[in-house]
Amino acid sequence: MIILKSKQEIMEMQKSGKLLAQCHTEIKNMIKPGVTTHDIDQFVEKFLEQHGATPEQKGYHGYPFATCASVNDVICHGFPNKEPLKEGDIVTIDMVVNLNGALSDSAWSYRVGEVSEEADRLLKVTEQCLHLGIEQAVVGNRIGDIGYAIQHHAEPLGYSVVRDFIGHGIGKSMHEEPQVPHYGIRNRGVRLKEGMVITIEPMLNTGAYHVKLDSDGWTARTADGSLSAQYEHTLAITEDGPLILTKL
Repeated sequence: MIILKSKQEIMEMQKSGKLLAQCHTEIKNMIKPGVTTHDIDQFVEKFLEQHGATPEQKGYHGYPFATCASVNDVICHGFPNKEPLKEGDIVTIDMVVNLNGALSDSAWSYRVGEVSEEADRLLKVTEQCLHLGIEQAVVGNRIGDIGYAIQHHAEPLGYSVVRDFIGHGIGKSMHEEPQVPHYGIRNRGVRLKEGMVITIEPMLNTGAYHVKLDSDGWTARTADGSLSAQYEHTLAITEDGPLILTKL
């Protein structure tokens, strides 16, 4: 069942989203060689607590951290750890913020110092895909239009689009209907209506889209060891177009 949100509910989610965006701004200033993803996770937990919010994913199905921290070949759901980030790494920090019961979800990929041309281009194209997907998130379009726009930008440039992990509805719960794949066929799938709130979160790989799971049961890597990046916003479908909730 798709739960449509009132303007008041969307406004509360936007407050949550702005706090999340503020947190990502602080993380961007932290990222450098020598910093650990454990450091970042601890910072996020304290930052949210200071602002009256909580990390929604901590404890979700037993997940033990405030953030997901995915480095280089990790696609998503990587565990923060105490291994220092190195010059040339790329790292995705993904989090869900609960502010007074209103949720927001956003992931950003960061460059650690100077990165390779391959890594830099991957991040640029992945962010482009996010915004192309958002442009399709208008009343009357269908879910397939979002995935089509992403897939048909990424694949001609030589990138694969991850199939195993997709966007989703969000509201009082972290994962609601509808599902939002980042590949698809135009004019197919659920029709977008005013009041829907969804995430668009394309994950692109420099190699194939296939995934392998680490023994921790969470960490998802590229099966061929290639690089992966992700950018994600939470947005509301409104009569005036997509309203991005997770930006300043």
